[in-house]
Amino acid sequence: MRTRTKGIQLANDGSRSVDKQYQGTRIFERLGKVTQDEAESWLRQRQAELDAERANLLRCGDQQLFAAAAQKYLIESERKKLRSLETVAYHVALLLPYVGSMALVDVCNDSLQPFIDERLDEDEVKPSTVNRTLEVARTIMNRAARLWRTNGKPWLATAPLIEMLDEKATRRQPYPITWQQQANVLPRLPVHLQRMVLFALNTGARDANVCRLRWEWERQLPELGRSVFVIPPAEFKTNRTHVLILNDAAWSVVQECRGMHPEFVFTYRRERVKNLHLAPAMDYKPIATMNNTAFQNARSAAGLERMRVHDLRHTFGQRLRDAGVPEEDRALLLGHAIDGMPQHYATATVARLVEMANKVKETFERTTLLRVVNG
Repeated sequence: MRTRTKGIQLANDGSRSVDKQYQGTRIFERLGKVTQDEAESWLRQRQAELDAERANLLRCGDQQLFAAAAQKYLIESERKKLRSLETVAYHVALLLPYVGSMALVDVCNDSLQPFIDERLDEDEVKPSTVNRTLEVARTIMNRAARLWRTNGKPWLATAPLIEMLDEKATRRQPYPITWQQQANVLPRLPVHLQRMVLFALNTGARDANVCRLRWEWERQLPELGRSVFVIPPAEFKTNRTHVLILNDAAWSVVQECRGMHPEFVFTYRRERVKNLHLAPAMDYKPIATMNNTAFQNARSAAGLERMRVHDLRHTFGQRLRDAGVPEEDRALLLGHAIDGMPQHYATATVARLVEMANKVKETFERTTLLRVVNG
């Protein structure tokens, strides 16, 4: 039954619904048992939202919203298959509540200050963390000024200067762990994370490279009885090819993972704790990051709250130094960018690097010997 307002219907049970055409857009909603005034208020609000959306679509130049620019950047990043797309989307989501509804011309240091202040008030959020988000904002504004055009005119005449926060005062020092600390934390991890952590400790691979390690990158070396993984430039931090060398411990981990997943080396699936006769609850899937709840809980239980995933890489580097591995070989193993560094290694070079990578276990034997001697 129609009511006094066109588009609002009253049902026999006393509930109201909206079914109305408004400037070419259908508005439909079942509101339930609300009053006529409440239904009319809802309709007015929805019409106002549509008016605002239409007005935003008509914006041009520097009057376009930051949210529209952010959306364009995400679409471009997806088309380019940007490796860090999920991370960029995360930072955009942080920015939108603060500057998403602002015109590009109004986005600047001052307008970002409320975001900065509130982020720094959160536990364990440091200037370096905030800077990652500010870098995304700066990239969007720069592209709006230098790249994006409408009818030949830039979205923004000049990109504002977005200043980064000073990170030096709060920069966290590396925290390589000892063999005893490693022995304390590994048993507290689920099996799939044990493998990943052990692999990182013996290769120095970064979190992203461990999580996204693919079988298609593996190159067999029959004369050495093992393989290496050639990480392509698009997947490596310094945008260069990196040959990931596997010592005995890392090779053993890789062998354990064979056959679990056709694409990724490190995967996880939720296993059944009851009805064990049934098929697994889920298929094996890749893991987004080692720094998940299970890792954090194990770290805390082992008394290693200071340890971060990247410290696994620092640990490998420290053990190489302690074992007397030359600086050049350490650079090759860790993938540090150095002028003249080859991007593909001869078999003899790989054999030497495997030998160097295996020297990390000597630091364990040395530590054990010192403990025995010193009582």
